[in-house]
Amino acid sequence: MRLKDKVAIVTGAGSGIGGAIAKKFLDEGAKVVFADVNETSVGDYGGEAMFVRCDVCQSDQINSLIKTTMEKFGKLDIMVNNAGIGGEPGGILDATDKGWQKVIDINLSGAFYGSRAAANAMKEKNIKGAIINMSSILGSVGFAGAVAYCASKGGIVQLTHASALDLSSLGIRVNAIAPGFIKTNMTKMIQENKDFLQLIESKTPLGYMGEPDDIADAAVYLASDESKYVTGTVLYVDGGWTAQ
Repeated sequence: MRLKDKVAIVTGAGSGIGGAIAKKFLDEGAKVVFADVNETSVGDYGGEAMFVRCDVCQSDQINSLIKTTMEKFGKLDIMVNNAGIGGEPGGILDATDKGWQKVIDINLSGAFYGSRAAANAMKEKNIKGAIINMSSILGSVGFAGAVAYCASKGGIVQLTHASALDLSSLGIRVNAIAPGFIKTNMTKMIQENKDFLQLIESKTPLGYMGEPDDIADAAVYLASDESKYVTGTVLYVDGGWTAQ
């Protein structure tokens, strides 16, 4: 078990990539807090898992999430800032103020609040922990009609770089995962649109969309001691999309 005796928080753990990461962490021996805005079942994991409702846009709720975790499990080793949305479609000509702000608040500010609170909790207990942020291939390459999403995920990359430098002296590692197009509810429209799906598959060198477990496997690596010399990096799990 690669995460035995570790305590982890996964935001956006109610479904999709977050759910896959939380369950994979449990299977690897960690105690896991499932954080989400929606009520989420933690299955039959007994005292190894619990659910905490949390809106990552609200820093006080993130702080409460960390406090609850510390009270329950006594420490925090791993923080996965996964909660995110695609947001309403909009390019630079037609994106709305409201749509822009919602995406930035959840995708970028939520990761900042989570990283800050987790790092302080780790520092207090002298834990050389791991923080994992969820970026995207669209944090490094553009995609028409998704200006807010691309900006938020690009921000995650720089948040990760800067945080890794800030926390290196404490032994806290900060990395990001950049998924390609993954089969989740967020990409349901793509999966159900034959032409759009064919376009995405044709642009992916491996020729198919990934599964949530593909990202969860990467998260286990970055959370485990196997990556003890890895910090400030972005791990692309994208079927080769960014190699082009």
